[in-house]
This record gives sequence, C-alpha cells and structure tokens, in this order.
Amino acid sequence: VPGWPVIGNLHQMKGTVPHILFTKWARKYGPLYTIKTGTTTLVVVTSSKLAAEVMVTRFPSFSTRKLSWIFMFVTADKWMVAMADYGERHKLLKRYYLSSVLNPNSQKRFRCHRDSMIESMLHELHEQAAGAVVSIRSMLKREALGLAMKQAVGKNYDTLYIKEMGGNLPKTEIYDVLVADLLLVAGLADWRDFFPYLSWLPNKSVEKKVNDVYTRRNLVTSALINLYKKRQPDHDEEHLCYLRFLLEEAQELSEMQLLVLIWEALLESSDTTPVVVEWAMYELAKNQGCQERLYEEIKSVCGDEKVTEENLPHMPYLNAVFHETLRKHSPVPIMPLKYAHKDTEIGGYHIHKGSQIAINIYGAHRDEKEWEEPEVWKPERFLTGKHQLQDMHKTLAFGLGRRACSGSMQAMNISCTAVARMAQEFKWTLKEGQGDDDDTVLFTTHKLQPLEAYITPRSTL
Repeated sequence: VPGWPVIGNLHQMKGTVPHILFTKWARKYGPLYTIKTGTTTLVVVTSSKLAAEVMVTRFPSFSTRKLSWIFMFVTADKWMVAMADYGERHKLLKRYYLSSVLNPNSQKRFRCHRDSMIESMLHELHEQAAGAVVSIRSMLKREALGLAMKQAVGKNYDTLYIKEMGGNLPKTEIYDVLVADLLLVAGLADWRDFFPYLSWLPNKSVEKKVNDVYTRRNLVTSALINLYKKRQPDHDEEHLCYLRFLLEEAQELSEMQLLVLIWEALLESSDTTPVVVEWAMYELAKNQGCQERLYEEIKSVCGDEKVTEENLPHMPYLNAVFHETLRKHSPVPIMPLKYAHKDTEIGGYHIHKGSQIAINIYGAHRDEKEWEEPEVWKPERFLTGKHQLQDMHKTLAFGLGRRACSGSMQAMNISCTAVARMAQEFKWTLKEGQGDDDDTVLFTTHKLQPLEAYITPRSTL
C-alpha cells in the first residue's frame, strides 16, 4: 500500500478502525499486502487459506510475538498463555490452565457453576419480562465475571473492599478494572512503538494512564488472591480452582507472575462470551424466521424440558447460529500480531525476517470468494455439509493450529446454552432503531449500542 517516507501508512490509519480499513485495502490490493507503520513492516492477511498457512503450515516461522511496551508491562514480560512466545514457557503456562480448569474432570466439576450462571440470567429476565425493554449486556458481563471468579479463585464476589480504592467496589467496577480498563489502555497508540529509536523520550500522558490502570488491576487481583488465602479452603471439590492449583503446583512463580496468570483467567473468561451471546440474540431478534427455526429445533429435541449442555450435540441449527455469529461478529477482529523471526513466505510471496503479521479475521470472514453474501447473517450456510458439526474451526474466531484457543469448547457450551435457553423461554423482538454497527475496544468487537429488545415469555416451560 503506497505511503509516505518515514511514517509509512500511519497517516492513513489515523482516526480509522484498523480491521475495516484493512478489509477495504484487501479489496483493492488483494488478500496479502504490506504496509509500513513507522519503521515496522506489517503484512496484512485477509484470507482464511493464507491465515491457515501462517498459523499451521508455517507456524515455526511465526511462533513469537513482538508486543508493545504497554503489553510487555501489563503482562509482566509475556507471562500469560495468550501472549507468551511459543516455547517452553507457553507450554508450561498452557499446561497449568488445562490441568486445573479446562480438562474434562475440571469442566465436570465446574458444571454446577455454569448451570447456576444460566439459571441466574433466566431468573433475572423473567423478572424483567413484563413488557418492558430489556438490555442484557450488563447482566452477561456480571454473570461471566462471576463464573470466571469461581473458576479462578473459588468464589464469586459481588463486592470487594479495597482501602486504596476508596472502599467497596461493586461488581460493575470490578469488571471495569479487570477487563474494560485494561483493554482500553492496551489499545492506546504510543508513537514510540512505531519509532523504537525514540523510545528514550517520555510520553507522560500514556504512561500515566497505563500506570493508573495497572495499579488498579493489581490491587483488585491481589485482593482476590489474598481473600482466598485467608479463607484457607479445605480440599473439598467445591474449593478446587486455578489459584489453588498454582499455589500447590507452581510454587516457583513470583507474586507478579501469579497475579498475571489469575488476571488472565478472569479476563479471558469474562470478555468474549458476553459479546457472542449479545450479538446472537440481536440477530435472532432481527431475523424472526431464524428465531422460530431455532425454537422449533429446541422443542423437537427437548420437548418441555429445559435445554442443557447434553442437548447441544443434537442441535445442528443452534450450532450454526453460534458459528455464524462468530463469522459475522468475530469477538476478535484482528489476531494479536505475529512476528517473523526468520525469512519465510506466505502464499508464495517472500516475507522478510522482522516483519509483523496481522491476520484480519473480520476481513477474511467477509471474503466474497469464500462466503456467499458475507454481509448477511445466515446460519443455514453451516448446514450445507461443507463443515463437520463438531468442527470448532469453521471460522478463524478460535484460531488454528498449536495456538488455537484452549477454551473454545467451554465458550461454545456457555454461549449455546445461554442462547438456547433465552430463545426457549422468550420470544425476542428488537426495539425500534436498533442497528448492527460495532465498536472495537482493542481485541474485542462489541455492539456499538447495547441490545435492547422486547421479550415475551413462551408458555412451554
């Protein structure tokens, strides 16, 4: 993409949404092109086939990440599964999380917490269903964080007392501190990242914002860790959690490394699932025919019984609704940048060592060569036989290869159960004026305006 000397294409990106701009450029320059962001060469990939080449076929060439100083700072030098370079550290951290949270026995143990989360949401919706407009975003965030707390530190806290932050923090503020605020500062543009030879110069406004959010994150996460230690839970299954595993099996971790790992577990379980569920319910409320088809499938599979996780494998249309929502509204529009640590190639084109690779999921999911009418939300596209029902990688939303998302099955179980129960117990109708514009905060694409809908209880349960 043509640019200017020194700054490259930075002036063209100012004030734009990167994944939308990258998609526009892909339509002009093709699915693989290069831009310059200051001194950095950025290769943009906007094709599922080429993305698979990067993440699977040529993975050894792109197994490291070159993070901004903000990311290096808040992750304690890449001490989290999602940001660690592929190698011994990444394998170790991933093993910690798989062994304590995502293995089959742990998922069975946490099943009661997932069920409790779903029942709590449906109870709240029934209380609001007297003809009023409902908005589910705050409820989804609150419940997702509650589940994340139970898995990470063994208990759900509605408030936290933190003296340094002025007293009791409600759940909404805890969510902001652990999730929303961190995503905002991590997405700040610091010109020193584009011109590393000027990194010695101060950028006080950015540094202050990052330090403030970093301090608040540390205070809240430390409070959760200390509360667990003070409770001194016994060895009952009820108290098994990620923190207990780390304290017993990873005693070599420093306090900061432990804090970052617990924060990662809270962050990643709280952020994307609410986004997927809100988008799915928006699309079902907008597309009444799809909503009724899903309802008929639920009735045929479950009868008058509530949908449970055991029913999910027998509900292909629900599965299609989930994956079509991920396609059109991928929670992560651009994957964390990958780094070419040796000369290699993509799609037959030479890629120089030191280049960074941006996989534009948003654009790849709107590629007309792969998806018919990509701007249309159409679950039926996943029922043609092109994809296996249990294939979690119908889209790029969960990544591919060795770094594919380990929590994809949990995310699918929670999202599909929540969507199915909401559609089973209520008829959803959009409030007038609702649009499908999105708003991006770093890695997560939210609906610009929270979903507002009228819900009418169904009489089946």
